Amino acid sequence: MPKETLSRRKFLINVTKASIAGYGLVKAPMVFSKKIPTVRVMGTHVTLQEELRKQAMKDLGINLEFEPKGSAAVLQKAASNPQSFDLYEQWSDSINILWQAHAIQPIEIERIKNWPEINALTKKGKITDDAWVGKGDAPNKLLYVQADGSLGSTPGKTISFMPYVHNVDSFGYNTNVINKGIAYETESWSWLLNDEYRGKVALVNAPTIGIFDAALAAQASGLMKFANIGNMTIAEIDQLFSILTEKKQNGHFAGFWTSVPQSVEYMVSNRISIQSMFSPGVSASKGQGIPVTYASPKEGYRAWHGVMCLSAKTTGYVKDAAYEYMNWWLSGYPGAFIARQGYYISNPERSRELMSKAEWDYWYLGKEARTELKGTDGRVSVKPGEVRDGGSYTRRFRQIAVWNTVMDNYDYSLDKWYEFLSS
Repeated sequence: MPKETLSRRKFLINVTKASIAGYGLVKAPMVFSKKIPTVRVMGTHVTLQEELRKQAMKDLGINLEFEPKGSAAVLQKAASNPQSFDLYEQWSDSINILWQAHAIQPIEIERIKNWPEINALTKKGKITDDAWVGKGDAPNKLLYVQADGSLGSTPGKTISFMPYVHNVDSFGYNTNVINKGIAYETESWSWLLNDEYRGKVALVNAPTIGIFDAALAAQASGLMKFANIGNMTIAEIDQLFSILTEKKQNGHFAGFWTSVPQSVEYMVSNRISIQSMFSPGVSASKGQGIPVTYASPKEGYRAWHGVMCLSAKTTGYVKDAAYEYMNWWLSGYPGAFIARQGYYISNPERSRELMSKAEWDYWYLGKEARTELKGTDGRVSVKPGEVRDGGSYTRRFRQIAVWNTVMDNYDYSLDKWYEFLSS
C-alpha cells in the first residue's frame, strides 16, 4: 500500500478517535450532572416512616420526600391539588374521591413486577372461600379501570391503585381498667358506647372511618339498625348522629384523635381507657407498658386496604421512579417491616424469608410468641407466650363486617360528622 494511503488512513483513524474522545468530553458532564429523581409521597404516619424512606432511597438510588398527615387532611389535599404529590398512600375508601376528582392516573399492571403474587383478598375481596363478604367497598370493587373509565372488579390492563398493606381494625382497651373479654364471643363494638366507660372513650377523627366505628357500636348496642351499614341512608345517618351527639353532650367522649401518635398519647397518658385504634397504635402503646388488647368484635371487624396511587400530574423520569418505589414495596423488605406493627402485605410469602420464624408464626399464623418480638420502633411489643389478638391472618380476615367506604351520601355524612365534632 502506498505511503500516502497509510498516512491518510492513520490520519482518519486519529480524527475518529479524537471525535469520540471529544464526544465523551461533551457527554460526560451531562451524565455526572444527571439529577436524582425526587418522588414526593403523601400519606399517613402509618406507612410514611423514616426507616422505610431511608431504606428505599438506599435500595433504589432515588430521593424520597415524605409528607405524613392525618387521614382527612391527606385526602383533602390530594383531591384538590394533585400537583402537590407524586404518590399517594392511604386507604381504599379514598379511591372514589381521588378518581372522580381526576387526581390520580391509571397504573399499568405490566409495570408491577410481582403482580401475579398479589393474593385473593385484593383481587376477589375474600381471603378464603368461607370468609364473610364485608359490606361497602371491598378492594376488588375499586381495583380495575373499566372500559368506560369507571372502576370495578372486571380485570383489565390498568388499576386505580397498587395494593400493598392492609388490616382489620377495631378498638383497643386497657386491661388494667377494663376486664379482658373473649375474642369473637364477648368483645363487642357496643363497648364504645357503654355508659360504664363514659369520659374515657375516644374515636378516630376521620369521617370515612370513625362513622363506621360509631355505626357498628350503635347497632351492636341495640340503639338502631342499618339496612346496609356500608351505604347508610340519610335517615340512618341522622339517627346515628343524634345518638352520638347526645352521648357527646353527656361527656361520653374524651377526645377524637387524628394520627396514630396521638392515639398512643391518649392511651399512655390514661386520658382514655377504650378507643378506636390502628394496629401500630396498639403495638406502640404496649411498647410503652400499657396492656392494650385489640378487640376481636363478635359483630366482625372494620377492614381497610392500603392503596398506593399515582398522581395525575406525575410524568417522565419521576413517574419511572415512582414505579420503582411501588415495586420496592412488594419486594419483601417493606412487608417484613410493616408486619412488626401488625400489618399485612398483599404478597406475604416474599416477606416471609426476611422475618424470623417466631415473627412469622406470631404475626401471620396467630401462634404463641416463642421469644420477645420488637415493633417497628425497636421496643418490645410482644412478650413470650402472647398470642396475637384475633389470631391468624386468615382467621381475622374471615370476619369482616364492613370495609372503609365512601358512601353514596358521603357529602351529607361529612357535614354531619363535623357538626357532631363541634356540638
